[in-house]
Amino acid sequence: MSKLNLPTKQERHTRFGSIQPAAGTKPTSKELMTDLQNKPHDYLFALDAVGICEVKYPVNIPSSTSPTMQVSMAAFKMTTSLGRHSKGINMSRIMEQLEAYRQENWVMNLPTLANFTQELAARMQQTSAEIEVWFPWFYERISPALKKTGLQHSEAFIKISYEKDCPIKAEIGIKAAITTLCPCSKEISEYSAHNQRGIVTITAVPYDPINVNEDWKAMLLEAAESNASSMLYPVLKRPDEKKVTETAYENPRFVEDMVRLVAADLYEMESIQAFTVECRNEESIHLHDAIAKITFSKE
Repeated sequence: MSKLNLPTKQERHTRFGSIQPAAGTKPTSKELMTDLQNKPHDYLFALDAVGICEVKYPVNIPSSTSPTMQVSMAAFKMTTSLGRHSKGINMSRIMEQLEAYRQENWVMNLPTLANFTQELAARMQQTSAEIEVWFPWFYERISPALKKTGLQHSEAFIKISYEKDCPIKAEIGIKAAITTLCPCSKEISEYSAHNQRGIVTITAVPYDPINVNEDWKAMLLEAAESNASSMLYPVLKRPDEKKVTETAYENPRFVEDMVRLVAADLYEMESIQAFTVECRNEESIHLHDAIAKITFSKE
């Protein structure tokens, strides 16, 4: 094969359309640049929230179960309020703050996120701020018969809202997969019963978000899984599969049953003020899914 006689990289770029930078007339120093965001005027309306979302960043997740400290990736949404006479916020400051916390090896817990949100409002010179973060949380799961260990995960959620001169507000949540076996199918069939994967989503409001002593992730996961027909497992050998199948058969659940049973557990948790529970079954003998939902407040 003959050797190609290529032009230089700069010549190649020119051939494919690149041009030299134009001689600019506007200032390149930050101090001399026009700051549109901070130009005061009557901009008609104040804004409830403005900021950035879908920010992926590494985080440290504490856990009461092994692995007790894990590095994961979280998705962030971070916003502040904006007054009527301010044109915009300086969004780069949000990322500057996020990076500063990362360099300090911050941990995804409620007190740290509360500090972050309050600091964000002050940094942006606004009266309120809010942060939402979603992340996968991993935990060891041991198979029921042969005790084989593997890692399972659920999606966790935290939302912190700060408003000047008001208490910090928080929502915590988890989305966990379970098995549900149809009670109706079990009742009417000579043998067997259809089952499916259920997705339980719990959102809870703690009374005191700064002083939730329990590992709330494990607490909410327990409420979802302990009321299911069966838990899911990462590693199952034949004796384990037999045990899981029989356990599901012994504990049939409609979606209606699931949300009521999970709600009862959440009601008994002294640290929880209000909650929403949703269960969605990915039906195995229907094209559609089944869904049920309940919202309750103790106040």
